[in-house]
Amino acid sequence: MTDGGATIDGWVCPIPLRDQPNIVMGHGGGGKLSAELIEHLFLPAFSNEHLDGLGDASVLSLPPGKIAMSTDSFVVRPRIFPGGNIGELAINGTVNDVAMAGAAPKFISVAMILEEGMPIDELAWLVQAMAKAAEIAGVQLVTGDTKVVDKGHGDGVYINTTGIGVLRDGVDIHPRNVRPGDAVLVNGTIGDHGMAIMSVREGLEFESTIRSDTAALNHLVAALLDGGLDVRAMRDPTRGGLAATLNEFAAAAGVGVVVDELSLPVARAVASACELLGMDPFYVANEGKVVVVVPDGQAERALDIMRSNELGEKAVRIGEIVANHPGLVVAKTAIGATRVVDTQVGEQLPRIC
Repeated sequence: MTDGGATIDGWVCPIPLRDQPNIVMGHGGGGKLSAELIEHLFLPAFSNEHLDGLGDASVLSLPPGKIAMSTDSFVVRPRIFPGGNIGELAINGTVNDVAMAGAAPKFISVAMILEEGMPIDELAWLVQAMAKAAEIAGVQLVTGDTKVVDKGHGDGVYINTTGIGVLRDGVDIHPRNVRPGDAVLVNGTIGDHGMAIMSVREGLEFESTIRSDTAALNHLVAALLDGGLDVRAMRDPTRGGLAATLNEFAAAAGVGVVVDELSLPVARAVASACELLGMDPFYVANEGKVVVVVPDGQAERALDIMRSNELGEKAVRIGEIVANHPGLVVAKTAIGATRVVDTQVGEQLPRIC
């Protein structure tokens, strides 16, 4: 399958599923069709000792201490886009939410809401993409659910996830911990995911294709924590973009944030798309970026660690935490002026994740 559509060439599917090439209501009814979908599609992709028993719940072993838990839903349109798809986005987004607390993601639950008429070959491809993303992240899918809604009452597939991770001893990563003088870092170009989605929706073409940055960040986060850094706060700037994340930091700790606009890493095609659509890269969603706050004296060490990971090769320092204008984020512009970067009232890009 490519970004443009699905194909079942080379996909070995048992006869029962071949007899029903599209999702029908019976696939969510708990009968033979449901069982066939689970047995021949989901289990081969996600098989592990927790899932294979097919119980209503999985019994998991976790070390003593704290866990981090996150839940999310994914309704992105289109469900296949340059650089990714709704399946791997669901895995990566859940892994990242758990990792932002400084936890090592371990287990994921997945519930799929399928629309009647969705091609099973496309669903199979999405499931394989999810399995690959889970393997890369090092997490296991341990329980799941499938429901089917009437044709016209969904959009192919919606995915709900819950992630569980184990927190390291002594780790306390939270926006309330940021302090004046701290450095603000980001691991690469911003706005890639949002503009990848919008370029498809609007039929925009540029010199180079804008691709989503969807990726699991837990290994990058682990490297930062293994480096002994005093990470104050971390967030993946998804909906609301960088602006929402920085405003969250400012509000939680009662501090100000100053960002140098010239230091913001924005790909040329993304900048062009934003200009064409009248959007600000500050507010565009990301799915493979992390904003990290560390003490000023640890900033260069943190950047070195991030740049040693393929997901952080373009890591840069974009600003600092200040005592002035508490609760506000301001950006220094190219002409030397400053502007307030507030949180948007609504959602600039709906159905982005």
